Amino acid sequence: MDKIEIFKDTFAELAQHKLRTLLTLLGMIFGVGAVIAMLNIGEGAEREALKMIDTMGLHNLIVNGKEFEEKELKEQRKHSSGLTIRDGEISVQSLPFVESFSAQKVVDTYSIFSAKGKSDGEALGVSSSFFALSKFTLDQGRLLNEQDNVEFSQVVLLGSSTAKQLFPLGDALGNNVKINHIWFKVVGVLQAPFLKKEEFQGIKLGGDQHKVFIPLNTALHKFPSKALTSEIDSLRLKLDGKIDPIEAAKAVSHLLKRRHNEVDDYDIVIPAALLAQQKQTQQIFNIVMSCVAGISLLVGGIGIMNIMLATVLERTKEIGLLRAIGATQKDIQQQFIAESFTISILGGILGVFFGILLSELISIYSQWAVSWSLTAIILSFSICALVGLVFGVYPAIKASKLDPIDALQSD
Repeated sequence: MDKIEIFKDTFAELAQHKLRTLLTLLGMIFGVGAVIAMLNIGEGAEREALKMIDTMGLHNLIVNGKEFEEKELKEQRKHSSGLTIRDGEISVQSLPFVESFSAQKVVDTYSIFSAKGKSDGEALGVSSSFFALSKFTLDQGRLLNEQDNVEFSQVVLLGSSTAKQLFPLGDALGNNVKINHIWFKVVGVLQAPFLKKEEFQGIKLGGDQHKVFIPLNTALHKFPSKALTSEIDSLRLKLDGKIDPIEAAKAVSHLLKRRHNEVDDYDIVIPAALLAQQKQTQQIFNIVMSCVAGISLLVGGIGIMNIMLATVLERTKEIGLLRAIGATQKDIQQQFIAESFTISILGGILGVFFGILLSELISIYSQWAVSWSLTAIILSFSICALVGLVFGVYPAIKASKLDPIDALQSD
């Protein structure tokens, strides 16, 4: 039999039993759609994690000062003054794998406004190297530099959201902003980071677009701090790319413990370790969800086998007639395998569209990141086609082995 004729007969047979064909297709559609949706979500989560880590710096260590109750803080300050700029300087001088550092200090902010609007954001004093270590992108103007820091300049860099609040028409550059009781000139505006989440593994991210940035020395000398607070709130250390971040964190911790008289008044965040943990978690998620989706495909394959076995019983006389007029066992096998394969191919194609739609719906309603994966589409479609072939083989063999005389005499 010609292959084109085989598939013509196949489509004609499937068209005669539309409802049965549709019900059989559903198993494959849901299976393929589930595989695609889960792998797309997994791919999206991994890419979002990479973007989040990039804002912290993959080769950085982040040292955050701990917060204490007033009574405990007084006891701590007898032995340690908390995080200081000198901690960063000593780290660079003493540890060969620490290339540079940046420091930041949160300003106790009660008012930020301009002539055109006000903001509920927060002011942050930062050293000039802060932006290089934090992977920020400039939208307008310039970043803060070391000269601003040395001269205690009253200049400010706005986060994207804060800029929109203070200057709705987008004319922030060169205008003035008042932070608490002091006026600052806007020298730049940052670009939005486009992160779907503002937290990663318990670490706050993406909130920088809601802040305003001023030179660190300006923040330390022109804004009062609460009693007993540390000089700075956070350090960011840039590591040599060749060093293991976990080993580097141990060395930094040992150095700081000595400088702080063994007082545990800081935490060290390792972005690279967070990324590794996220990948491991995501891998487990992908495996579990792919297994669940794979079971759906398996159930769909069993459905194909059941339908094909039922078809063999229905078409016993037809099979006997075909054999009587010269059709070989191979011809019968090809016909039935073509039918099961066609069902799986149709199910796979419709499943791809269903998977894309399902991914979009999940992304909209759960706010999860979704990234299209060609690998996921090809993999799920290929497995679907393979399932159709495998589960169609047994019914095809059974049909081909029917005795022509018995088949023609069957009721």
